[in-house]
Amino acid sequence: MTPQPDEFGPAAVDMDESESEMAEMTGPARTCIVTRKVLDKGLMIRFVAGPSGDIVPDLKGDLPGRGFWVTADRKTLDEAVRKHIFTKVTKGKAKADAGLPDRVAALLERQVLDQLGLAKKSGHLVAGFDKVEIALRSGKVKLLLEASDGAAEGRGKLARLAGPGVEIWAPLPSEALAPALGRLHAVHVAVKPGGMADRLSVTLRRHAGFMPAADSAAVGSTGGTAVPGTL
Repeated sequence: MTPQPDEFGPAAVDMDESESEMAEMTGPARTCIVTRKVLDKGLMIRFVAGPSGDIVPDLKGDLPGRGFWVTADRKTLDEAVRKHIFTKVTKGKAKADAGLPDRVAALLERQVLDQLGLAKKSGHLVAGFDKVEIALRSGKVKLLLEASDGAAEGRGKLARLAGPGVEIWAPLPSEALAPALGRLHAVHVAVKPGGMADRLSVTLRRHAGFMPAADSAAVGSTGGTAVPGTL
C-alpha cells in the first residue's frame, strides 16, 4: 500500500475489523496507522484504548484489546496526535493527549534502564573500561553502550575493538546509567549475546527514535563502526 504521509488515508480508518484483528494476532510485522508502512514490530510501538477513553502506550505488547501500531519515532507519533488519528481509528472512542510523545519517551528511557539493571543482576552485563575491553576482545558482546557524555578517546578505542554484529549505542549520560547499574559512574557497558540483549536492542532502537534530533549519539550501529556523533 502506498504511504500517505500528508493525510490519514481512508484505508486506515475503514479497515475491516476481522482483518485488523487477524493482523494483530499473527506475524512479526504491523502497519503504522500514520504512514501506512508495514514494519517489523521491533520498529514500532503498540497503543491501546484505555477504559476511560485515553490512548495507552503498550511497550511490552501484552495489554488486552485491539492494538494500534505507530512507527517508533517522535515525529510520527506527534503527527498521530496532531491529526487526531487515534480518534479516527477508534471511531471516536479514544483520544490521545498532547503529552503522549513525552510520556512514551520517558517510558522508553525507564525501560532501557530497567533492562540494563536486569542484565547486570543476571550476569549478562559487564561495566567499566577494562572489563568491557576484555569482553570485546573475547568476542562475547552483542551490545556496547557508552555514556553519551563519556570521553571520546575511551569510547573510540572500544568502538574500534567491536567486531561484526556488535551494536554500539550511546543513549544516555553517565548520571542516568550509573544508578541503574549500582555504580557511582558508568561510561562503558557491554551486554552478552542472548535473549536479554535482543530485547534491550529493540528498546534502544525505539528509544533512539524519541531522542532529540541533535543527539545523533542515540543512533546505533553494527559491525564495529562507531556511533555517528560520538567520536
